Amino acid sequence: MRTIFIFCTTLMLALCAGASPVSGVVFHDLNNNGMREDGEPGIPGVAVSNGADVVMTTDGGNYTLEVTDPGIVFVVKPAGWTPPLDPVTNTLKFYYMHRPDGSPTLKFGGFLPTGPLPRTLDFPLQPRQETGPVRMLVLGDPQTRNFQEVQYLLRDIIAEVTGMEVDFGLTLGDNAFDNLRVFDELVQGIGRAGLPWHYVPGNHDTDYDAPSREYSYETYQRHVGPSYYAAAYGNAHILVLNDICYDLPSSDYHAELGERQLAFIRNYLAGVPSDAFIVLLMHIPIMNIKDKATLFEALVPFKNCISLSAHTHSHGHFFLDADDGWPGEKPHHHIVQGTACGSWYGGFYNAVGIPESVMDDGTPKGYSILTLDGSKYDLAYHVSGRPSTYQMDIHVPDRLTSDAAETDKQVTVNFWNGTERCRLEMRLNDGDWLPMEQVEGKAPYYAELAERQKTFIKLVSNGHAIEELSKQKINHIRRKFKPAIGGGSPIEPSDTSHLWRATLPEGLVPGCNRVDVRAQDMFGHTHEGRCYVYYQ
Repeated sequence: MRTIFIFCTTLMLALCAGASPVSGVVFHDLNNNGMREDGEPGIPGVAVSNGADVVMTTDGGNYTLEVTDPGIVFVVKPAGWTPPLDPVTNTLKFYYMHRPDGSPTLKFGGFLPTGPLPRTLDFPLQPRQETGPVRMLVLGDPQTRNFQEVQYLLRDIIAEVTGMEVDFGLTLGDNAFDNLRVFDELVQGIGRAGLPWHYVPGNHDTDYDAPSREYSYETYQRHVGPSYYAAAYGNAHILVLNDICYDLPSSDYHAELGERQLAFIRNYLAGVPSDAFIVLLMHIPIMNIKDKATLFEALVPFKNCISLSAHTHSHGHFFLDADDGWPGEKPHHHIVQGTACGSWYGGFYNAVGIPESVMDDGTPKGYSILTLDGSKYDLAYHVSGRPSTYQMDIHVPDRLTSDAAETDKQVTVNFWNGTERCRLEMRLNDGDWLPMEQVEGKAPYYAELAERQKTFIKLVSNGHAIEELSKQKINHIRRKFKPAIGGGSPIEPSDTSHLWRATLPEGLVPGCNRVDVRAQDMFGHTHEGRCYVYYQ
């Protein structure tokens, strides 16, 4: 059935889109020069795609596909092999973009003409040792709008992760912030981390002046490659997806994959063993995808499957079940990764001139390490510039008196990577551990931070509250006082579910008291934090 489906799809493309046949060889590049030479054998069983159809190379490494104009041909990186890495950006070179006449006229350029298809389109691979767990470095939106913000990213996160022992790094979309000129500086800077790098497209990476959806990521693709594809690392199959659909020529967009991308997903997964670990990478959370039902059906055969997105500038975990349209036996775990830029590089500067930019759920900006080991996985969140042990903030009054109300004795913990499958406890002065209750609400420290920003704006606007000011006036204040308050306007706190609360027990002693918190996350790791309160 699979062979018939691929044939019919290809025939349809050939009739409707002026497709042309292309053939080539996926080969073992013995001398690492990128060109196929005598004695370099073909590699059998490698998936090759035109973005919809998927064919497997023959015993000699040969394949034949139809390619449209505009079109693409790419190899799915097989486990144990790697395509060449760009020497500057460390992106994987596994594709051929077919633009015989170039892109349509676009503000940020797109592609120059590629000319006619080559006589043979060959793809080099080299062996890559992939034993043991697969580790990936995960960044949410860098969303850099100019060179200064690229520098924030490089100094704040990329410098910290350079040379890290992971299989690859990735960003989950909104790499730029509408100004696609930053891509040159951005991908070069990230490339200096010395890690193979995968990119996911976001809604702010778009050519807004594209005449249709098929041309809406020309500039993005010129810099980092296809907007969707797959790659295998060990037993893990990574699917990079483009779930951004702009209603061009308007600036409205929604989350949708589209039939062509769904055809690729179905065709590729049809050849993947059911015991493989599937990881979907996208920008807009999976819950919002218009055609998610078709995607979910393709995932049902796989017991080990998770997905990651970003977009919301917050950090959270969601477990989808039948109420969300998920048809699998066990809930599907979807992770909304916190952003590298936090709240768009807003807020006060830190000691080295980088905006603190805490997200509106109180999560500090940072990155995650996702580890896949057989059927198990683990996600660890890291706050940039802080030790890996920094996993929570604990809010309690600095000082209490004997007549304090019970509500004043509340301890609130913001455990940024927390989920409904966590357990938190607290104790006072080495006393008994007491359970904490998960609650939904606003992160206390972030709420206080937002109020401080509002107070500053009120002071410099002759006593006017931010709600009384026009957007133009707020922007004027932002520009004038940027050296003091950083970029962006105060972002209202949002409700989050990674909060836990308990009331201080009896036993406060005069003077300084210590409050300990321990959290066991859903992966079995224990994290600790503490704070202090004076009692009189």
